[in-house]
Amino acid sequence: MTDQEERLSQALRAARMYYYQDMTTEAIATALEVSRSTVSRLLSYAKERGLVEIRVVDPQGQSHKLARKLQDHFEVRQVHVVTVPEQAGEQEWLEQVALFAAHYLNTLVKPHTILGLAWGTTVSAIARHLVPKQTTNVDVVQLNGAGNTQRLGIAYASEIVMRFAENYGARPHLFPVPTFFDFPETKEALWRERSIRRILELQERADILLFSVGAVESGVPSYVYSGGYLESRDYAKLEAEEVVGDIATVFFRADGSYRDIPINQRASGPDLAQFSRAAHSLCVVSGRGKAVGLRAALQGGYVTDLIVDEPTARLLLELPAPVATVG
Repeated sequence: MTDQEERLSQALRAARMYYYQDMTTEAIATALEVSRSTVSRLLSYAKERGLVEIRVVDPQGQSHKLARKLQDHFEVRQVHVVTVPEQAGEQEWLEQVALFAAHYLNTLVKPHTILGLAWGTTVSAIARHLVPKQTTNVDVVQLNGAGNTQRLGIAYASEIVMRFAENYGARPHLFPVPTFFDFPETKEALWRERSIRRILELQERADILLFSVGAVESGVPSYVYSGGYLESRDYAKLEAEEVVGDIATVFFRADGSYRDIPINQRASGPDLAQFSRAAHSLCVVSGRGKAVGLRAALQGGYVTDLIVDEPTARLLLELPAPVATVG
């Protein structure tokens, strides 16, 4: 056993004694034959390495009440509303929400998990706050292509995928295709290639889909709109189709409908029906500008687990619901 493995083992023993058996640091020190200061360092090390996860549940708090309302209104399995300082601005909200999401994700990722990632501003923020967790036989797969006509964009997406893979000791699977194809026929032909089929099949088997909702106008711009992936004529078509947001670069309207939106025939993202089937479709959203798009995603049934900041959660409950049906 290496020194690092020995330290991990000892930290795990100390954590079990402290949190499971409710032993004092003095009693743990005696049991492990170390000093109390060593026990404190071991407990800190256990937290840093993701061996210990601490959650605070306040059933009387405002955020908990908002979560229950959202859960009941949209019939979502899990909702977590993150309290943020409103005066701090939306960039700080995003960091707080991303930090919470990184810890929550560790409760979902287990051995033999397939994690699908829709790259973007929010998922990139989550990547910065990841907490290391020891896992086995985990796969991390990119859900949508990242290339565009101005620059490849591959480095941005691959860096996100690699960070998640390294955090969980997982196998990374990149998706080296354009975000949007020029012609639907090109996409159809490429989707028949065996190397691409392998990635598509892995995406379809994903246990967890981690994503946010993209919006044209938000305090912290969605990367697909700020990164040169769309041309002016694309924006005009999206407006004509009354698009309110996207998931993994697949666009949808206020009622959640998406199948007859022309640009989706050229998009590299997965069919949104896949988000309804996954064990965990974890949507992480921060910023009031995304509220309309988030409501549409909830309306479409594309979310099983939601993490959202408190101001956006309040706005979400105030928005009038659309009448049209999902297409």
